[in-house]
Amino acid sequence: MTPDVAAAADRIRPHARRTPLWRTEVDGRPIAFKLEHLQLTGSFKLRGAVNTLVAAGSPGRVVTASGGNHGLGVAKAAQLLGLHATVFVPVSAPEGKVRRIEAAGAKLIRHGDTYAEAVLAARETPGFYVEAYDDPTVVAGQGTVAAEVVQDAPDVDVIAVAVGGGGLAAGTALASGRLTVAVEPERCCALHHALAAGEPVDAEVDSVAASALGATRVGDVPFGILSTHPVTSVLVSDAAILAARDRLWEEFRLAVEPAAAVPFAAWLDGRVPGELACVVLCGANTDWTP
Repeated sequence: MTPDVAAAADRIRPHARRTPLWRTEVDGRPIAFKLEHLQLTGSFKLRGAVNTLVAAGSPGRVVTASGGNHGLGVAKAAQLLGLHATVFVPVSAPEGKVRRIEAAGAKLIRHGDTYAEAVLAARETPGFYVEAYDDPTVVAGQGTVAAEVVQDAPDVDVIAVAVGGGGLAAGTALASGRLTVAVEPERCCALHHALAAGEPVDAEVDSVAASALGATRVGDVPFGILSTHPVTSVLVSDAAILAARDRLWEEFRLAVEPAAAVPFAAWLDGRVPGELACVVLCGANTDWTP
């Protein structure tokens, strides 16, 4: 664990849950699930938000833009710290996530057709802007997920995570000392394109998991980390993602959003190496019902 991640763990400890790590078997193969969908707000995003706000000295007015989970994390982090948050979301943001952002006490503003348009409006608003993924402090906060995995299961030799803007994957690479398997939908894969190009580039966003993984470009900070640490990029189809999501429910009664099933889809397809892989189930903010 790097010093930045260790400091983040200390900052978030009074506010975030230490989520369970569960060992089981699927198809006769051992697997560990990090049940991060049980985090406050139903997503790992709370970790990076709390770390950022505490590290910044708890600024009075907080602003951000989000497709859903990040905004919810910032809204809840601000509520826990007694701060006022304003969250911009595109008009296409899922209603379930929008409802939860408002329930966490934030002022919600719908703006633009895309996340990028919401970001532009948010940055013009007075207040401390919390990045979704392209920030070292956010990345360190997300790295606490993998730090807990390594502490609870030191025999885990690879960690598989879903990738949007790259914050969770970068934090995993920083904190774990293990191979990070970075999994993306086939038509929503900004990191995959960036690794091929040698730099962040714009990518299409068209997936059942786009509301959570819909970054058009991987962040510069995450890319810098992921391009210099042991990382394998894997792509999975939308059909495989939905099948993995359904199987998590049918076999284990774990109800997650499509994005959280992305790394499990890769594992089911035999594309996650190692003797014992940990699959991070990163979120559950969906109105999907079994």
